[in-house]
Amino acid sequence: MLATVTLLVCGLHAGAQQKKQDPSARIEGLINAALQGDVVALSNLGTIFLQGKIAAEEYVEAARLLKTPADLGDVVAQFFMGWMYLHGRGVDQNYAEAAKLLRKSAERGNTIAQFYMGEMHIRGDGVPQSYTEAAKWLRKPAEQGNALAQSYLGLMYLRGEGVARNAVEAEKLFLLAAQRGNATAQANLGSMYFHGNGVPRNYAEATKWSRKAADQDDPVAQANLGAMYMQGKGVPQDYAEAAKWSRKAAEQGDAIAQANLGAMYMQGKGVPQDYAEAAKWSRKAADQGHVIAQVSMGTMYIQGTGVPQNYAEAAKWFRKAAEQGDPSAQSMLGLIYSEGLGVEKNSVEAYMWLTLSIAAATDKKSQFFQQAAELRASVAKGMSSQETEEAQRRVKEWKTK
Repeated sequence: MLATVTLLVCGLHAGAQQKKQDPSARIEGLINAALQGDVVALSNLGTIFLQGKIAAEEYVEAARLLKTPADLGDVVAQFFMGWMYLHGRGVDQNYAEAAKLLRKSAERGNTIAQFYMGEMHIRGDGVPQSYTEAAKWLRKPAEQGNALAQSYLGLMYLRGEGVARNAVEAEKLFLLAAQRGNATAQANLGSMYFHGNGVPRNYAEATKWSRKAADQDDPVAQANLGAMYMQGKGVPQDYAEAAKWSRKAAEQGDAIAQANLGAMYMQGKGVPQDYAEAAKWSRKAADQGHVIAQVSMGTMYIQGTGVPQNYAEAAKWFRKAAEQGDPSAQSMLGLIYSEGLGVEKNSVEAYMWLTLSIAAATDKKSQFFQQAAELRASVAKGMSSQETEEAQRRVKEWKTK
């Protein structure tokens, strides 16, 4: 009996099955051979299972055939039954049952089951959510060359989740996985080099790894590559290329790329200037909580650019960004409350937001800082001492959302 399941990116071995074979008979033959230690059958079984190359009724038949050997402790059967419970294939989805079976298989050395145990602990599926437990399980397959486990574990080291934060270890693990073609690891490695996140900034390496991942349709890498072309870092500045890569990522839902594409339409860089398109992409990013996009939406509603002028909508978007700590949004929200634009005029709210904006400003000599300070002074002149005290109290108690 095999103690591990070796999986499974290879195709089916030639001649393993007849072209016209009853599906149930095909599954039964593969399972029986796999349970007897046939490596070819095991590989084929893993391929068709994990890549979804069998019909729903075949999963049902597989569950019928695997249940008894799994109950009797067969490590291969436990893995496949656990996988089916995890994904709801051939059986009702049941994370607790999946965890029970996959743990048994993992404890007997099945590296793929170990990977799934790590992933389930990250998500809290069928087990308590625990980054520490996740790291413990992921380390074993990572050490045996599992690129997915290396990528997960690298991210945990980068964030300090379940392990002490260690950018050097993260870089090492990302590199191992990236060299095996893992797009997520390539994207994360490119991002580390681009931003200098725990490693020396290296735009050439950032471009290399981001492009590899972007070519695999990874949206994070595509967004980063778009930003590189926009800024001319690691590649010649090229707004058309920036728009191309940003669009690919934006269409996959990446908020950063959506915000960047919106800005390009607003400015007419790499694309024809189109305020409606600018609003469309900025809104998509803003809806995902992207602060700069929220500020852009507020500005567009104030000015009536790309959208009908609407002060209430402007106030809504500036508030969302202001609550995340953006000083420009806080300043605009202060102005809105001081003038009663789309909201009821409120000097206490105006004073509070302007004070927060002034405190967050990095350049105390900037025009932005001076204007906010002047507006706050103007608002303060019309406030009672009680209103001023209330505004200051709100400032002290305020926290970013």
